[in-house]
Amino acid sequence: MAEERELRIRTAPQDASGTQESLFSSESDNSLYFTYSGRSNTLEVRDLSYQVDVASQLLWFEQLAQFKMPWTSHKDSCEPGIQNLSFKVRSGQMLAIIGSSGCGRSSLLDVITGRGHGGKIKSGQIWINGQPSTPQLVRKSVAHVRQHDQLLPNLTVRETLAFVAQLRLPRTFSQAQRNKRVDDVIAELRLRQCANTRVGNVYLRGVSGGERRRVSIGVQLLWNPGILILDEPTSGLDSFTAHNLVKTLSRLAKGNRLVLISLHQPRSDIFRLFDLVLLMASGTTIYLGAAQHMVQYFTAVGHPCPRYSNPADFYVDLTSIDRRSREQEVATREKAQSLAALFREKVCDFDDFLWRVEAREAGMGTCAESPTLQKDINNLLIPTKLPGPVQQFATLIRRQISNDFRDLPTLLIHGAEACLMSLIIGFLYYGHGATKLSLMDTTALLFMIGALIPFNVILDVIAKCHSERAMLYYELEDGLYTAGPYFFAKILGELPEHCAYIIIYGMPTYWLANLRPSPEPFMLHFLLVWLVVFCCRIMALCAAALLPTFHMSSFFGNALYNSFYLTGGFMISLDNLWTVPAWISKVSFLRWCFEGLMQIQFKGQTYHLAVGNLTLPIPGDVILSTMHLDSYPLYSIYLIVIGISGGFVVLYYVSLKFVKQKSSQEW
Repeated sequence: MAEERELRIRTAPQDASGTQESLFSSESDNSLYFTYSGRSNTLEVRDLSYQVDVASQLLWFEQLAQFKMPWTSHKDSCEPGIQNLSFKVRSGQMLAIIGSSGCGRSSLLDVITGRGHGGKIKSGQIWINGQPSTPQLVRKSVAHVRQHDQLLPNLTVRETLAFVAQLRLPRTFSQAQRNKRVDDVIAELRLRQCANTRVGNVYLRGVSGGERRRVSIGVQLLWNPGILILDEPTSGLDSFTAHNLVKTLSRLAKGNRLVLISLHQPRSDIFRLFDLVLLMASGTTIYLGAAQHMVQYFTAVGHPCPRYSNPADFYVDLTSIDRRSREQEVATREKAQSLAALFREKVCDFDDFLWRVEAREAGMGTCAESPTLQKDINNLLIPTKLPGPVQQFATLIRRQISNDFRDLPTLLIHGAEACLMSLIIGFLYYGHGATKLSLMDTTALLFMIGALIPFNVILDVIAKCHSERAMLYYELEDGLYTAGPYFFAKILGELPEHCAYIIIYGMPTYWLANLRPSPEPFMLHFLLVWLVVFCCRIMALCAAALLPTFHMSSFFGNALYNSFYLTGGFMISLDNLWTVPAWISKVSFLRWCFEGLMQIQFKGQTYHLAVGNLTLPIPGDVILSTMHLDSYPLYSIYLIVIGISGGFVVLYYVSLKFVKQKSSQEW
């Protein structure tokens, strides 16, 4: 029976190959459009033990919500994530890490990529190409494709890759070379049919889930890395799309690359695509070796795979920890530990810790070098100096403007919002003809103009920033650009929409309400409203960058805005404020906007106040003095608003630079 089973295992892939090629015709072309042209890469993990600190993964405000002090230590919260793990993989191989939930797959990828948040390496080392792993070496050699796609939804597939090519490829590349690399990646990942389709997301219809995942892989593949690591690349995909995706990864590994992927329970035809398999349980190695020899190994140790069963499903279930009861958990954990100890005994004499059948042990190494290595080794000397800050800024601002102006529904909603609010306010005060508005009506109108529209801007800006925050975090982590170019691109890229917004909002209200019709007052009025709304926009950017969740950012932004609103000089006289709100009013851009608009409309003018049968002429300067709105000349008010905006700009840059730009929803 054992010989019959072994014969069936050896012949099954060959018998099924014809069926596979007919079923998966979209992937029948196995040609490589470009290969990794550098030297052969090696990834080695030696006796790695890693502990996960569960308490440290709770953010400080979540700990406070549980009545715990953020600075207290939690020594009992550390759990073993990986225990005495060792393996060695070379170029041309695809290693699949499988196991049940909690087996340590994600922890292993985090440690390899240097992103072990909330954990600590207790012992062991990671070596890349014979050198101890460092953040600089990882960034230079390893491409990491995360589990969740973080892409701008309004750009097409080709545009997404083209912008990354501008940021990631060496500056010595010509535009023709960049375009060719984009075309090669599109061809390699079989994305030609959707190259000009928007990427999309859960709210915007675009490419399919499998194609979007390939775009995420293409973003990392553009710079032609030697080591490609993917975290759950088939998560959320149907079986057909998942098979095509893994087949693409197998083809990439044959192009002289080292591919490392983590999967939960791959189906049988996906399992046959793997070169090597690492089966983990509770952070330990249960099996590490060729996928085609996995059944043979477990059969030899007394656990044969039943006929017509998927080996991946069967052996993941065999090594899973059953936590339905204390007794079952202890029994299954002991079984997994005994299998791990048995495997360590069998591979202790091999430097790569791979299990081999006896016929292969004597005469073969782990893997032959890729044939492309010898002919392409000279290409290793390509300069790798990446684009500078100026080119990064130019690319980022073009990408942002392209993405924003493709979002036509949002632009129309914002334009309609500004237009509707402007017309409502304007028609409310319309109909006086040549008669001026009363003193109180004019004062209320000017405060409303400066206070209503910034309030609508806050939530729009914060929501947009948090929708892009995870992508920003990953791109900064990958070294695609630095915080400085993104900072300038974000601020300047918002200006076209900002200017259109203020024009739609400001002009109808001004003329419908019959404010001073001269060109000079109108320009001064428009410029001050422009500055105040810009200051409010920067304040919203600060709130979004400073705090980790949308709810916290919106609460902080609204609270700050309301404090500025109440101390703006209209709700209560500035002279009647006590110490704390008086100091708040000094940095309230709404106060300075109100004071500036009042000076533009009242200074040098005469208003007539009707008291019974009497009409009293009142100079505008007296009105300003009575309301304590003449403390500074008009030009100083513009400088103060610019200074407040500059303070928020500096705070926004500091937040981008030093605050970890990862939303708590992404942990």
